[in-house]
Amino acid sequence: MEVIADTFLSMNAPLQLAAPVLLEQRRDFQPLLLDRLRANLEELDRELAKQSKSSRLEVEGGWYAVLRVPAAQTDEELAIDILRKCSVLVHPGHFYDFPADGYLILSLITPTDQFREGVRRILGVVEGL
Repeated sequence: MEVIADTFLSMNAPLQLAAPVLLEQRRDFQPLLLDRLRANLEELDRELAKQSKSSRLEVEGGWYAVLRVPAAQTDEELAIDILRKCSVLVHPGHFYDFPADGYLILSLITPTDQFREGVRRILGVVEGL
């Protein structure tokens, strides 16, 4: 019952009333977001081209990129290692039901200059594996 209730909850009244305004505001917001996603994906590809241990899976939608990395340790251990060494937060692949280690999830909505520096740090750690 809990899963059904959480899955099929309706929007609350304030959100329902705000929905028309929020949907209209998307016209200003979406182009900015899409530009950032494209810029960050291009930056990721530039950095990946400079090294040989990592690659990315094809982006099919959304605002995440999946980085394929050597499975020298669990994804969770690697994500924690990156956080401790570089102060960069990535998600381990098992958060997204990848069946094996060797995947990290990066957010493409991060501000571009921060994303660039974060990718450089992440790949530095991965190259050391």
